[in-house]
Amino acid sequence: MGFVSDFINIHHYSPSYREIMSGLGLSSVSAVAEHIDNLVFKGALRKVPGTARSLEVVDTTYKETVMLFQTKLASATPEETEILQSAADLLGLDLSTPLQNA
Repeated sequence: MGFVSDFINIHHYSPSYREIMSGLGLSSVSAVAEHIDNLVFKGALRKVPGTARSLEVVDTTYKETVMLFQTKLASATPEETEILQSAADLLGLDLSTPLQNA
């Protein structure tokens, strides 16, 4: 399971951006914010705007979530690939399984 999910399971609230930065070894809060915004846009995370610690991980146990990431990766630019891989790592997704139809 990814960092955000693990943190929520342990603490019963979501991590701050600084805690995510520290936990993932990132160099800036703005890098975390960019990743979080991308994950929200892609539907992997939810958050309440203007509310602290409101991140919710969208259930990633559905094989459709892994398939969505794999499909996006198949046609992604190098920059998009990096973002998608980071998002998958953050969510704890195993993208190594072969792409199959649902």
